[in-house]
Order: sequence, then C-alpha cells, then structure tokens
Amino acid sequence: MKENIKYYPIIAKQLFQFDHVHIRWNQQVPLHQQQTWELSYIITGSGTRMIGGHVENFNQGEIILIPPNIPHCWYFEERIHDNQGKIENICIFIEDGLLSSSGILSTMLSQIIAKIRELKNAVSFSGDTLKRLQHLLVTMIAQSEIEKLSSFILILELISFHVDMQVVGKPLIENKAEKKLQEVYLFVLSHYQRVITLDEIAKSVGMQKASFCVFFKRMTGKSFITFLTEYRINSAIQMLEKTNLTISEISHQVGFNDVPHFNRAFRRQVNTSPTQFRMQQQ
Repeated sequence: MKENIKYYPIIAKQLFQFDHVHIRWNQQVPLHQQQTWELSYIITGSGTRMIGGHVENFNQGEIILIPPNIPHCWYFEERIHDNQGKIENICIFIEDGLLSSSGILSTMLSQIIAKIRELKNAVSFSGDTLKRLQHLLVTMIAQSEIEKLSSFILILELISFHVDMQVVGKPLIENKAEKKLQEVYLFVLSHYQRVITLDEIAKSVGMQKASFCVFFKRMTGKSFITFLTEYRINSAIQMLEKTNLTISEISHQVGFNDVPHFNRAFRRQVNTSPTQFRMQQQ
C-alpha cells in the first residue's frame, strides 16, 4: 500500500507541473516557447497577450491551452491588479512525450489524450467548460499530489470533449517576414504608451520607413498607424472598464498626446465617446 501512495505522486510530477503565482504586474516571463503544453488561467489582471502571430487583449478569467513550441507572452496593464498591487495566475505545464506514453495512465486515458494531441493551435474556452476548469484549477492550489493528479485527469477530460474552442494563436512559420512582424508586435507592446514614429519602428527591425510601411500593410492588411491606434484604443477600453482613472489620465497612459485626439480616435473605433462607453459599463 505504501508503494502505491508514493507511486501516484511520482506520476503526477512526471506528467505535469503546477505553477501558481501571485506577483507584481511586470514580473511575468517575457516572450518564450517550450516543448511542453501549457494551460494558463488568468485569475487577476488584464492586458495584451501574443501567441504565435496573434496579438489580442485579454481579461481576467480566461483559460488558454497552448501546444508545444508556439511563442507566447502576456503583458499586464500596470494599473489593473488586486488590492495588494499584484496579478495572479495558474499554469499547468504538461509533458508532451510523457502524455503520449504515460504507463498506467495511457490505457485509461488513451482516447482523451489522442483528442488533445490533435490540437495544433492555441485555444480558449467558454461557457460551462470554462467555469468548471476555473474551479478545478483554483481547487488544485490547496490539494495534495494525489488530489492534483485526480483534478488533472478531470481537466484533460474537459479539454478533450470541449467543442466550442476559439483559436487564439497558431504556430509561426519560421521565415524572416514573420520574425520581423513578431519583433514589431513586441516593440509596440513595450512602448505603445509613448510616441512611436514610423522612422523608429522601421529602424527597430532594420528597415527603411517606406519599405517598412509596404511590408506591414502586406503582412497585416492595415497600416502600422492604424494598427497602433487600434491597439491603444483597445488598451484604453480595458482601463475604462477596470480602473477609476480619468479620461485624461487614460488618454496619456495609452500614448495619445491630447484628449481631443484620443476622443476622436475612440469614437471612430468604438462608435461612442470614452465617457459614454464608461457609463454603459456601470
């Protein structure tokens, strides 16, 4: 009996790592990729994430499953945090090789595992599945190793039978153009709160301004200025929803030089003013 009690925690540690962090907004891991699967749950915090070539805003509560070898990172807004000034998330890192040949578990979970390993893109979850995953992941914080293994199996089952997944990132095609575009996105994520000129962004990826403008339009279907403005407005939307900052403060936080310019850009994109938008959220 004692041998079994020791055996299951060993299996759990081989199959996955459970990581629960409660840290400052700027202490997250920068852009990275790994050979493991990653299931990420944002408990507290909002901002922007990049998965493969996809750049999107995120809010607390989301759960993302990322297959191996897809570059990804989360950039958290400084002013969106809990009452301790921190963000909180849970990650489960799942070994791909061991998932496919896990001894005692492979017979019991072969169909479930096969369905999960068919996924090639990063996906998010919704509805009842999202709620159940949130509950299981939070519960795991206080569980023993054996209990975590049981919850892990339930999580795999939920993921494998969830059909309403939304693709939030795809593997990058390894070529110079995609690499340059990723560098542009990272530059914007890090510097959007200040003025970014076309000369500066072009220089950051080793291009002349005219060539960069043609390149960015060809890769994304929109101009860099349009992309930057949309990104700033999306960041402002999150601040309007999550903080008590004034319109003027938010305007400057997201990189606009004056409030009238911010108001015009916001109305063009959202079809309402920042003030009206905030009132609608109350």
